[in-house]
Amino acid sequence: MEPPIERVRLSQTAKDQLTKLKRQTRIDRWNVLCRWALCRSLAEPSPPSPVKLVTDSNVEMTWRVFAGDDGDAYAIALKQRCHQDNLPLDSETLAQQFLLHLHRGIGYLAGDPRIKQIEDLLSSLTG
Repeated sequence: MEPPIERVRLSQTAKDQLTKLKRQTRIDRWNVLCRWALCRSLAEPSPPSPVKLVTDSNVEMTWRVFAGDDGDAYAIALKQRCHQDNLPLDSETLAQQFLLHLHRGIGYLAGDPRIKQIEDLLSSLTG
């Protein structure tokens, strides 16, 4: 399946938020935390706000690094969410929505006072 984006680049704000999450959870890989963040945002009933993102940090990874062996599952989940939100499924929209969901999810995880250790990530997704 075609990935929604070839290279994932984060904003400086998202990098700072991930740094905080790395410290709290002791998860030392950006991509693992980003996967949690994407899932957290996709689980929200409302669509992300269509804000302009400035991807100005030095955190960058390929889709393959972001998604690992589960790239098709993440791509399908994103397409399903775009369909649910009545958005077109063209490559530009998918890339934009991926970045919006990723950044929103990072913000949600970083702002969740319940997340103090790795075990708290699971409860952040299940409520």
